[in-house]
Amino acid sequence: MITLKEALTKSGEELTALRAELEERAKASDLNAYVGYESSGEGIPILIKDNIQVKNWPVTSGSKILQGYIAPYEATAIRNLKAKGMMPFGRANMDEFAMGSTTESSFYGPTKNPHGTDRVPGGSSGGSAAAVAGGIAIAALGSDTGGSIRQPAAYCGVVGMKPTYGRVSRFGLSAYASSLDQIGPIAQNVEDAAILYDAIKGHDDKDSTSADFEIEDIANYLNPDVKLSIAVIDSYIDAADADIRKAFNETVSKLEAAGHTIVHKEMSNTKYDIATYYVLATAEAATNLARYDGVRYGRRAEAKNTEELFFNTRSEGFGEEVKRRIMLGNFVLSSGYYDAYYVKAQKVRHLIRDAYNRIFEEADLILSPVAPSVAPKMGSIQDPLEMYKSDMYTLGVNLAGLPGISLPVAKNDEGMPVGLQLIAKAFDEKILFNGAASMEKAVNYTH
Repeated sequence: MITLKEALTKSGEELTALRAELEERAKASDLNAYVGYESSGEGIPILIKDNIQVKNWPVTSGSKILQGYIAPYEATAIRNLKAKGMMPFGRANMDEFAMGSTTESSFYGPTKNPHGTDRVPGGSSGGSAAAVAGGIAIAALGSDTGGSIRQPAAYCGVVGMKPTYGRVSRFGLSAYASSLDQIGPIAQNVEDAAILYDAIKGHDDKDSTSADFEIEDIANYLNPDVKLSIAVIDSYIDAADADIRKAFNETVSKLEAAGHTIVHKEMSNTKYDIATYYVLATAEAATNLARYDGVRYGRRAEAKNTEELFFNTRSEGFGEEVKRRIMLGNFVLSSGYYDAYYVKAQKVRHLIRDAYNRIFEEADLILSPVAPSVAPKMGSIQDPLEMYKSDMYTLGVNLAGLPGISLPVAKNDEGMPVGLQLIAKAFDEKILFNGAASMEKAVNYTH
């Protein structure tokens, strides 16, 4: 598959032919990465996660309850994309309402990992990552609430980047947890990810959480030869399996050989990140998903009265994982438990952010695993708590609102990719991409 940078040099006729070729290859694929083949505008075809609004497209967030919904407006990220000569093409499969780590909770069925079709591609942006890795998308947009871009990118051996909270407008992104969600790129390499990030970022008056910072061009000024201080959290590696530990230690050695300074640091146990995230994210999800009642959006169940309409629509329309998170969210917000859970989680969130900031006083970047293992096999995770633990390394980045990028560094003995992530200070995407470009050069990963 040609890269996004190469596609920028193609003529309109060549891009039209490329889009037709992509559609043909995607329809012939058994990955189940696409759930639709809609297109909008002209330019380089970019796959769009099924929770980002593209005007006049069906947008369903991978859920039964939104079947029949047609987007009446365009997300700001999509408008920005089109202004840079790119076109939305195709809807990517995803975990229902972005709630999951495997893409197995989708109404459309699970997506397969192109490196092993008996394995999950990660989630919730599993369709986006699998399509790019499988050569049926040039690049894609995903959304990251607790690792949903970086983790599938790591499982599928591609690059996935989560911007600083506020860098990319959330207007037009179906909300899961509003204080955590960010749209970001999934691409074949670091430079392509930078190009796509440059295309979608920017201040937006329609998003009250959008940051108004000067826009700087990153893709055209990438510097893989920069020398940085990179922190490693030694205690984090203990919870990872042997494949991840081996790849991590080898990558640290390669970064040192490339001239980077490695700084050893400590942080609190990741169990606090997991507990804090699932209290706050489910609380916000319960509030955001209250709007899906059978009256205003999508599918409406048969009912004799209003109470029955709400009950039947939500019972039939939501999957098990979404129901579980709505129930948990309503519980932590309920009278008598709000102070014990929600308020306490907000305080811990502040402590997590402070812990990152202390490390950034002495380091430019943090190197961390993305997941404790390579992609697990389909159906192997039955316990929801086990699925939640697979996000242990990515959740803190969202809680602190920081930018992070996952890139492949190795493969295990079975040929499954291992990804690691770099984390930067808020709004320090330039250093993040330079560090990622340097790491990509140092590890020299082959697809």
